[in-house]
Amino acid sequence: MKDKRILYVSSEVVPYLPENEVSKSSFDLPKMINDIGGQIRIFMPRYGNVNERRHQLHEVIRLSGMNLVVNDMDMPLIIKVASIPKERIQVYFIDNDEYFKRKSTFVDEDNKLFDDNDERAIFFTKGVIETVKKLNWVPDVIHVHGWLASLVPMYMKKYYKDENIFEDTKIVTSIYNDTFEGGLTENMFDKVAYDGFDKADLDKLKEPTFVNLMKNAIDYSDAVFVGSENIGSDLTEYIESSKKPFIPFLPKEKRSEGYLEFYKKEVL
Repeated sequence: MKDKRILYVSSEVVPYLPENEVSKSSFDLPKMINDIGGQIRIFMPRYGNVNERRHQLHEVIRLSGMNLVVNDMDMPLIIKVASIPKERIQVYFIDNDEYFKRKSTFVDEDNKLFDDNDERAIFFTKGVIETVKKLNWVPDVIHVHGWLASLVPMYMKKYYKDENIFEDTKIVTSIYNDTFEGGLTENMFDKVAYDGFDKADLDKLKEPTFVNLMKNAIDYSDAVFVGSENIGSDLTEYIESSKKPFIPFLPKEKRSEGYLEFYKKEVL
């Protein structure tokens, strides 16, 4: 794994957000690879509840300034960066006042999903990939965590399929029990289709539930990590029937050895 480039794309990462399975794994896995000489970058959204002063975020002017099209709207992209203390790991933050300034991650004060979570997911996905292109830092692996990042595999395999720099990049998705009730807005299908996808590729987004978002991510991934002990029988069966290489949930004491072995044998 030494000198391999791994890009972690996550909806949540500690220490910037509270600890849960997604945010903790999105720190632990990069740290593990970084400690053995891998090259790491982490991307996450810059939600309004990320304390910029405490974590010393600063804008990267040379990466900011481009506009991303989301459902026929030009949305300005702002890139900020910080370093995880003592770890020498850089974290890039995808920011936009319209999508991420609010002081919450996914739900409002009534615990209702934000109506524009679908657009936030599209913007985050495009923002990550366009920024990586600008950095000219070509990852060997992109490892996706959390449902807000779940469009990355499909966009990489379809929307960015002609980008030669990503020709050899493998896509891995971790599946967690970070579910939500109901679904995202029912016109998510049309918003993603605006980007020129074949509508047959978007079948699962006609009903954008948590399970369907995860199934869509699995479809376009090269391998799968099971990040929660219980992800539900529907997703478990789907992973097993997908014929994709996957590693089941591992207890904490077995993760380092098991994950490294899986990366080496099934991904790289």
